[in-house]
Amino acid sequence: MRLSPGLRWTLRVITWLALLFLYVPLAIVILNSFNKSRTFAFPPTGLTLKWWNAAAHNSGALDALWTSVKAGLGATAVALVLGTMAAFALQRYRFYGRDSVSLLLVLPIALPGIVTGIALNNAFRTILGLGLGLFTAIVAHATFCIVVVFNNVIARLRRMGSSLEEASMDLGADGITTFRLVTFPMLRSALLAGGLLAFALSFDEIIVTTFTLGTGMQTLPIWILDNLFRPNQAPVVNVVAAVLVVVSTVPVYLAQRLSGDNASGGRL
Repeated sequence: MRLSPGLRWTLRVITWLALLFLYVPLAIVILNSFNKSRTFAFPPTGLTLKWWNAAAHNSGALDALWTSVKAGLGATAVALVLGTMAAFALQRYRFYGRDSVSLLLVLPIALPGIVTGIALNNAFRTILGLGLGLFTAIVAHATFCIVVVFNNVIARLRRMGSSLEEASMDLGADGITTFRLVTFPMLRSALLAGGLLAFALSFDEIIVTTFTLGTGMQTLPIWILDNLFRPNQAPVVNVVAAVLVVVSTVPVYLAQRLSGDNASGGRL
């Protein structure tokens, strides 16, 4: 279908306006992290690195960063194991209730975060009798991180088929050898992309974390929210927000490149 020149230009303008709407505020946050002023005023009155130095020595921000990293890595590890196993089970085997299991796996990422947070809070405290902490936050994050790993792996398995694995076994390789030398190399970039997306999703999660981390600990997004309207902390909040933008964007970019390379027949 050919579009008229006027319609093409209209679509381009709308696309650029949407991109500007999304990314100009992020650019302002990063620029404000170098602002000499203590406020969020724009444009900056001058540029300085002193707020970055202050953030680097802010114990609250550093503790929150470390908590976010631990929660992200833990949730990503759980998601990689369970998401991959689920993808293999649903793609390679036929069983009663298969479609229902597939729906239940992807449902957590579609539910409102506050619903998931309240449900998990009740499950941990009332049903399981667990105290809230880093462990419960990791489990909570893993419930929706599994989805991105599952989607990446099952999409790759569908494209791969099973002919190469069957040929490997026909040539005498056992299941472990076939997985190590044939299946895993073809899945490697899908696993990496899924893991990067899972870490990014966990790292900037705030609603579910609020209900499952408990008191006495903070992740970086929660620290930003708690300090956002404290005048003395405003410059440091700008720096931490800039770091959060970068840390959340880089994994998504790398995952997109990996998925794009694979879709175009690039290296696994």
